[in-house]
Amino acid sequence: PLPPLCAPAPNAPNDAERPTDRDPFPPQTTMSEKSITYSSTRGCASQRHLPFREVVMRGLAHDRGLFVPDALPTVTRDEVEGWRGLKYHELATEVIAKFVKDDEVPRDVLADIVKRSCDAFRTIDVTPVVDVGGHMVLELFHGPTFAFKDVALQMLGNFFEYFLSTGSNGGRLTVLGATSGDTGSAAIYGLRGKKGVDCVILYPEGRVSAIQERQMTTVPDDNIHCVAVEGTFDDCQDLVKASFADAAFRERVKLGAVNSINWCRVLAQTTYYFWSYLRVTDKHPLIGEVNFSVPTGNFGDILAGYYAKRMGLPVGRLVVATNENDILHRFFTKGEYHRLDINKTISPSMDICVSSNFERYLYHLADEDPAALADWMKAFESTGELTIAGRKLDRARKDFGSSRCDTAMTLETIKRYSDEYDYVLCPHSAVGVAAIHRAGMVNPGTVCLATAHEGKFPDAVKRAVDPLPDPPAELQKLWTMKVRKTNSPNDLKAIQDLVEGKIEERMKKQGLTGGSGGGGGG
Repeated sequence: PLPPLCAPAPNAPNDAERPTDRDPFPPQTTMSEKSITYSSTRGCASQRHLPFREVVMRGLAHDRGLFVPDALPTVTRDEVEGWRGLKYHELATEVIAKFVKDDEVPRDVLADIVKRSCDAFRTIDVTPVVDVGGHMVLELFHGPTFAFKDVALQMLGNFFEYFLSTGSNGGRLTVLGATSGDTGSAAIYGLRGKKGVDCVILYPEGRVSAIQERQMTTVPDDNIHCVAVEGTFDDCQDLVKASFADAAFRERVKLGAVNSINWCRVLAQTTYYFWSYLRVTDKHPLIGEVNFSVPTGNFGDILAGYYAKRMGLPVGRLVVATNENDILHRFFTKGEYHRLDINKTISPSMDICVSSNFERYLYHLADEDPAALADWMKAFESTGELTIAGRKLDRARKDFGSSRCDTAMTLETIKRYSDEYDYVLCPHSAVGVAAIHRAGMVNPGTVCLATAHEGKFPDAVKRAVDPLPDPPAELQKLWTMKVRKTNSPNDLKAIQDLVEGKIEERMKKQGLTGGSGGGGGG
């Protein structure tokens, strides 16, 4: 059982006092040179107005809420225009610096963190934008693990390293994450070998692709620990959240998060919305607003687009593209966020029933009233159901469109793009592409996010494309490498004991002392 919620902050508005349709972010004409601060969606007084450093290191708020910015910086079209000639790492630094000022991370350090993160990619553009089939595709798979999560997790790993080296947590951090496939390997490649960091990744046994599993379990670094859990991704995610809710365990191991519950992930992902807008309008200068279709599981990727739009980036429609696990599609069409059993599909990274980042959007939909949001989440956690209607549903539909694409449609899309355009989509990316065809949005002003390389899902892609293209050499060599993993039941105590045991084992191996409760580095 989860502990009770922390009391909301005093003077939170009640329903009678709360405006029903105000802008979630009050307009701001000027921003101070201080960094943006963050508060929990659930309103605990001790979890309000926290600095970027603390929010990144903490990950999940101690009242089980998610951190959201207390204010949102704005950009003008002229300002965005001034960024047109920048390289990706320069643009990303400008966007992140809207939130993170010198009082948190000196500008030269920020620029170095971002540049080193981008240097891990195989192309200078980091996330190229290409024209395919009459619309644009944002290729997010050119990082170390061939998935979109590399963009954020390379940055998060470098922020962790900087904060640990400058006094946070006594130089120690245990990252505990859950993955449906891509987060785990991207986190591992972002954290492998980092001083003072242990990285423990939980994944559902038999519910990630073989290549995704090998990307995680073949990394030999002593600070990386992969755990195959009996159950689903949602079970893994629940184990992570319950561990964060256990104050004694959280403090003992210095717990931190890499899942998209960590605000740094969302912030880093906003950068490629700015980049792709500029690249689309390079080619098509008469386009006013750019639409985005996003294959969606945990809601973090498309939420980054929502925040970019609220900042002032000229974004038109944001389309939530789901597979058969369509809880988000049902919410945006019917107002029903109802938990159902998970279907195993060919797009496993989207086989998610409860989207961990969705709480951030619900907070804004609740007019930033933490008491109302806490009531919603408490009801959902106890019944598995949350329903909205009326003006709330109208507003949600205004913020996001949605589409559902089943396996047959996914395979048809992969085959069509291979046959007609000689372009092979991964199953997740194909869901996003199918969505724009269903919505009649195939035009140069629409960007589909290609979230992973097709070589990560050969069994699925081969059902539509035969023979397959040769996979990248980095993926081929995985089959020759030694695998390291631990199996675990779906049990909180078993997981927590395993985490502490892995830390103890790693520290002894490296000649350190103190175990999970002591000091030292990695």
